[in-house]
Amino acid sequence: MEASLHMGCLALNASFEPLTLVPARRAVRLVLDRKAEILEVDKERRFRSERDELPCPTVIRLVRYIHVPRRFRRQVTNTFLFARDDYTCQYCGRHRRELRNRQFLTRDHVLPVSRGGANIWQNVVAACSPCNNRKGDRTPSEAHMPLLTTPTEPNHVHLVWAVRRVTPQQAHYIQMFYGADALRLLQGTG
Repeated sequence: MEASLHMGCLALNASFEPLTLVPARRAVRLVLDRKAEILEVDKERRFRSERDELPCPTVIRLVRYIHVPRRFRRQVTNTFLFARDDYTCQYCGRHRRELRNRQFLTRDHVLPVSRGGANIWQNVVAACSPCNNRKGDRTPSEAHMPLLTTPTEPNHVHLVWAVRRVTPQQAHYIQMFYGADALRLLQGTG
């Protein structure tokens, strides 16, 4: 089969709840196994085999409802932390694009671990390496480095989708289920 194998396909639950992005090849397999139906396709790409031809799905819907537990907490990872903080140092406000050679984003503990600080959402922020080094083993107030935002645990929807790129077609289904406010949050306009 030919097509862009790296293109993500939005998988929806039977209830139209956005679940995850899956590789297009996996989406085609779910459709061929009659576990999902195609809702949207990329008209310019097709999967071909010896006997079949199928449009490349960009949005599929599972035929049967899958129960997804709502009450689970995401661990603090740098991927989600940096996404939560919009890839911006929470001390100086520089975006990762603005960092120079040998400068990078790091995880900073607002109350340092050596002083009893925990590795929880409310105690960690993205910090550029110069700011993290300057702050050292002090609190922001002790270092005279106020935080730009108060760290909080991110919304489940934001966590799941913040690090993923979705097409406008896929964004339509996310907005349809979660609402315009969630979509604006994900797109950084909220």
